[in-house]
Parts: sequence; C-alpha cells; structure tokens
Amino acid sequence: MDLSWMAWTWPTAIFFMVIASLLIVFTFLAIKFPETPRTGILRIETTRGDRLFITLLGSAFINLAWLGLVGENQPWALAVCALYAAAVFRWV
Repeated sequence: MDLSWMAWTWPTAIFFMVIASLLIVFTFLAIKFPETPRTGILRIETTRGDRLFITLLGSAFINLAWLGLVGENQPWALAVCALYAAAVFRWV
C-alpha cells in the first residue's frame, strides 16, 4: 500500500495515537464505570463519550480559527483547547 500521498510526520502520527488512546481509555472507563447521562448547560443529555466528541470537535474549530486569525504559535491554541475541554467535561 503506497502511503506517500499523506504527509506522515511525527506530529501527525502522535495526533492519531492520542485520539486512538483516548478512545481506548474511554471504552475502558465505560466498561469499568458505567454512567448515566447527565444534563448540563446545553440542556441535552450527554455521556463521557458525547463530551469527548464535543471537545474534539470544538478543539478542531479552535485550532482552525487560531491558524486563521493568529497564525502559527499553536502551543497557545493547545492551552485554549485544554481550558475548553475542562469546561466541557465540567459543565456540559
């Protein structure tokens, strides 16, 4: 299989490894510690997996907006994403 069309750099590989690790950890948590959905500030019932999806989707938009408005210097965007993730898991 020829994968030369994709720019497989170490940051790209680490990104996909982190996403895969998150999915594995959240699967383990769902099996080991089942939870009931809760209603947060969005007024919809969410589980851990739902909040993870909302966090990943929002983080993608934060990073795209950061690139468009600020340019490079992504470590600060990562900090904003971490704060966003903490807020989502706490209040959504």
